[in-house]
Amino acid sequence: MPPPAAPVATTGSRRAVYLLLAALAAAPFLLLLFFNGGASPSALCRSSPAPRRIPYPSVLWSRVPPLPGLPSSPLPDLRASHWIVFSASPHHQRHRPLAAAPGWQLLAVADEATPPGWSHPGAALLTLADQARLGFRSVEFLPARGHARKAAAYLFAVQRGARVVYDADARNAVTGNNLTRHFDVDLDQRQGGGSVLLQYSHADPNRTVVNPYVHFGQPSVWPRGLPLEKAGEVGAEEFYTMVYGGGQFIQQGLCNGLPDVDAVFYLTRKSLEMEAFDVHFDADAPKVALPQGVMAPVNSLNTMFHAPAFWGLALPVSVSPMASDVIRGYWAQRILWEIGGQLVVYPPTVHRTDNVHAHPFDEEKDIHVNVGRLINFLMEWRSTKPTLFERILDLSYAMTEEGFWWEKDLHFMAAWLQDLVAVGYRQPRLMSLEIDRPRAAIGHGDKQEFVPKKLPSVHLGVEEIGEVSTEIGNLIKWRKHFGDVVLIVHCTGPVDRTTLEWRLLYGRIFRAVVILSEHGNSDLAVESSNFAHAYKYLPKVFDRFAGAEGFVFLQDHMVLNYWNLLDADKSKLWITNKVKESWSDVPLPGNNNEWFMNQGNMVKKAVDSFPVHHQANYKRSIGEDKIIHCSSEIFYIPRRYTGDFSYLVKVIGNLDIHHTIGVPMLFLAMDVPSNFEPKALGKLAYRTNLPSDTTFSAIYTPEAHAVYPMKVENEIDFVKLIRVMASGDPFLLELV
Repeated sequence: MPPPAAPVATTGSRRAVYLLLAALAAAPFLLLLFFNGGASPSALCRSSPAPRRIPYPSVLWSRVPPLPGLPSSPLPDLRASHWIVFSASPHHQRHRPLAAAPGWQLLAVADEATPPGWSHPGAALLTLADQARLGFRSVEFLPARGHARKAAAYLFAVQRGARVVYDADARNAVTGNNLTRHFDVDLDQRQGGGSVLLQYSHADPNRTVVNPYVHFGQPSVWPRGLPLEKAGEVGAEEFYTMVYGGGQFIQQGLCNGLPDVDAVFYLTRKSLEMEAFDVHFDADAPKVALPQGVMAPVNSLNTMFHAPAFWGLALPVSVSPMASDVIRGYWAQRILWEIGGQLVVYPPTVHRTDNVHAHPFDEEKDIHVNVGRLINFLMEWRSTKPTLFERILDLSYAMTEEGFWWEKDLHFMAAWLQDLVAVGYRQPRLMSLEIDRPRAAIGHGDKQEFVPKKLPSVHLGVEEIGEVSTEIGNLIKWRKHFGDVVLIVHCTGPVDRTTLEWRLLYGRIFRAVVILSEHGNSDLAVESSNFAHAYKYLPKVFDRFAGAEGFVFLQDHMVLNYWNLLDADKSKLWITNKVKESWSDVPLPGNNNEWFMNQGNMVKKAVDSFPVHHQANYKRSIGEDKIIHCSSEIFYIPRRYTGDFSYLVKVIGNLDIHHTIGVPMLFLAMDVPSNFEPKALGKLAYRTNLPSDTTFSAIYTPEAHAVYPMKVENEIDFVKLIRVMASGDPFLLELV
């Protein structure tokens, strides 16, 4: 039985159950977003923070009971200072070249997919039954399958005397079978006592992430976890600086053969589908350190952790497996700065053979949607908590609130930290942040030069010239244009059948996708808003994303062709005032329609309460003898107008002005139509009175700014939609 946990304020959540049920009803491709065994869905589903306030865990660290290794524990005689931890994958042994290294203990951790009788030369195995007997409270949060189960092995190693843990993949063939030759296994942590390392320059304060593959001679390759918009930054460093070693508590090695690349690279860089990658990095290039304020992707395939960074081994449990180690890497780098540590990237240490089996793009959605925002968030995050573990918990809470992982990970981290305390791990002491101190000017004598080799840059017949392919280039361009814009989708269909699909489609382009529906669903992060008054809900979204560049509102039957809006001015209002099917005058004198007359009376009452300049704008544009009816399925509000919009909504108050009347009224009050952006939303494919059997292909055109109506009510409809939209964005086919 696990030991009694220290008091923790926890809140049970049914989110995992609801989402699993939703997934089981979904198409097969959608299931890729979920863990096996009932774990929570990917962080993509939380691209906007949940409305409710998440309880903050309260841990009494001094009351965490110790948990020594007992004779009755699994593998009771196993002790070592140097450990190699890897997953007991079901791959055949010939595809698992990872070998026992002299002085290192191999430890494999099983999951639900590990076959009975599994073995690996020189390795001890922690079975699922063993893991349950270890007594670690964090084990109950681990998914049934996946690399995140390695948390049990990490804790086991720490309990049994670990000073260094090598986080590995069974497919690694360590060059020369000598880890000590490739990594800095023994660190001199005295001030100024370590060797001098080459370090990326901090001269550019706006640079927050680098592609280390450039340094090692492969500028056209990028690591999994690098923001896609950075993939085109292929230039060598103008200069480096130097730093004393000893603080490289996390050490990232490179892989020859199949490097750690994302599905975007893997699926677009082959001349023949069944050919294998065989990429080689410069083995003679010096290892390179990253200063505080600069990050790089870190994986769980070829990474050395020293004892001061053992807290950073925990792999998030509520995100997709292909995103878990990437998110961990950025999270750990930020905490590493709190103890004066740093990440160092090393020349190739292993060779990994490409088995010509790419993981689906869907499994990386968390990375491509959120990683840029995560890096920016981590750069700004600060904590005044007095101890390291309290700061780790503080950051874990903040990341939960921001939607980078689910609440399950917050409780997992609380349990993980308690387990570290229980096995006798001692927290490193905090140090002041260098990034909060004035940076010294980099003098000429401080600059160090290193020119990367120009290694062969032809991968399987695809000539690389430092540019990404057209499809990826477009994706980067679209993401860069809309990456600080929030999309608000109002769902009229069943949210349990469409919510994840809209986030799949638009989440790769926009900063966040907020889902509204008349039937809210907190487990799917769907917020409750009646379409008749949807505009009144928007100020809440504005407040939540106060720094966003702008906000697009989209009803789900309107499909946005984002690639056609790159020339539109995002500082202006966008609305469909040039589309006669959407925007029309409604005269009031002599009008026999009671609904329009009631709406007109309320509009007059509201406008008369507006500030004078807003009244003037409205009356100059429309007068007082008519109102505007606009279908209002799509419009855009830049940040500079959000304050006016929110204020005017407050003035409207409880007046029952319908969305289709209120939105054009507010737009005309905020500005005159001549100032609306003419390049946006003027080219709509807007069809009405269509036969019920009209197909998507008969309605859709990739040349329009947006297309209506495209009625998506389930996963099959979504697949059909993706296939027609792929004529404008071919990369969408990776979603299905």
